[in-house]
Amino acid sequence: MRFFRSEAGAVLLWVVSTLVLAAVMAPWLYQAGKSFADLAGAQGFGGVPGWLGTACQRAGFGRFFNRSLLLAALLVLPLLWRRLRQLRRAGERLLPSLPPLPLATNLCHYALGLVTAGGAVWLLGMVVDGLGAFTAGPVLPGAKRWLTQAVLPAAVVSVVEEWVFRGILLGLWLRVARPLSACIGSSLVFALLHFLVPPPGMAIAEPAAAGAGFQLLGCMLLHFAEPRIFVADFLTFLTVGLVLAGARWRTGRLWLPVGLHCGWVIAFKGYTLTHVKVVASPVSAWWVGDNLRSGLLPLAALGLTAVICHGVLQLAAYQSKVKPV
Repeated sequence: MRFFRSEAGAVLLWVVSTLVLAAVMAPWLYQAGKSFADLAGAQGFGGVPGWLGTACQRAGFGRFFNRSLLLAALLVLPLLWRRLRQLRRAGERLLPSLPPLPLATNLCHYALGLVTAGGAVWLLGMVVDGLGAFTAGPVLPGAKRWLTQAVLPAAVVSVVEEWVFRGILLGLWLRVARPLSACIGSSLVFALLHFLVPPPGMAIAEPAAAGAGFQLLGCMLLHFAEPRIFVADFLTFLTVGLVLAGARWRTGRLWLPVGLHCGWVIAFKGYTLTHVKVVASPVSAWWVGDNLRSGLLPLAALGLTAVICHGVLQLAAYQSKVKPV
């Protein structure tokens, strides 16, 4: 078919292959994670191994499936890259070579992303608080809980995911496809992998069984049949991917996207730790769902983040061109 000889067809085949491989790998990864958790508990591991053992012990099958998706995407990525190169002239390079930036500039980009993304999420939190959708929790978390459940996960996830999605995936895509196509394509993949999460309250009876991954995958794909969840959740993830891809393309570096990603995660997890959803909320689920990651208002907060970052980068570019008198 002509479709499968196009860039879109190659990406679709890559996504399908990733999903199938992840479904096969998930039960094995689940067993390995739980075995490591038992070993870490028995041996009294401390530091990073101890933290990893505790995380594996606490994680459900859905979390292991999510990590299998990420690993499968990396394993199948060379096949996508090879196919995309075949669709373009050999040796064509569409990603320009940019000169190295000073460390101070990179740190400013990181700080811009961190403050802008985090500020937009907390502003969103104040808005939904005022609308009566959320309220402050009964107990404020301590410093240790903030560190282990908000700051540390944000720091790790932002670096790993930006390295994978904007560093490797988008970086390779930009070498074999046009910038707009590369940004949209990588963002669609990012949104799909984050959108595929287990429905609330769902449990797999035998997560170690060989077909457990396919059982969970089938349930997660049913999300696409629910209009509100698709619009409010999938479009949010897609917008996140587009903002991060645009930041990577505009600056040519990962500092700004890592800062944005870290700011979003810290603010989101921090708000979740300190606030609870109002049961009889007067705000429609279309505007904000069960958390600050779902709904049209979070989508607007992402747009605000993109506008601020674009304005600051434009101003910096203008000032760099103005010669001192």
